[in-house]
Amino acid sequence: MDDAILERFNSFVKRRALRRTTQRDAIVRIIFAKDEHFTAEELFDRIHRTDSQASRATVYRTISLLVESGLLREIDLGGEEKTYDPNFLDKPSHNHLVCIDCGKVVEFEDSHIDLLNDCITRRLGFRPMRQSIHIEAGCEKLRLNGICPNLLATRLSGKRIKKR
Repeated sequence: MDDAILERFNSFVKRRALRRTTQRDAIVRIIFAKDEHFTAEELFDRIHRTDSQASRATVYRTISLLVESGLLREIDLGGEEKTYDPNFLDKPSHNHLVCIDCGKVVEFEDSHIDLLNDCITRRLGFRPMRQSIHIEAGCEKLRLNGICPNLLATRLSGKRIKKR
């Protein structure tokens, strides 16, 4: 994890007149240690596997502070739970392809999409600030082979699979 992220977060917390805590620091380190999307409950489970003493409420509050500070982005990948993406700092205009069969999420960037968004927003009198596209598609492996290793791995890991 880049220590600059923790410094930016702690500066934000200080400006909000909140105190810095070891639990919050641990949560931030765990979130930004990987480039994985997560729900609050998945994060809570990950934190407790590291023996952190952070409560569920602290996890949810820290996520809210990270979103408010602009370090973390809430994204819509379908389903009922909110999903969070820590990758927008490095790649601010990336998009998501979500498999409706196995739940696999693939991030992608495309300069053509960026150019199209820029043209559309400017033509309509807006200045583009950020963009995010979420495409739901069927799994090619499942369609062609009748089986998808991602679907099996998802089911075995106990992760959620999006409802169609």
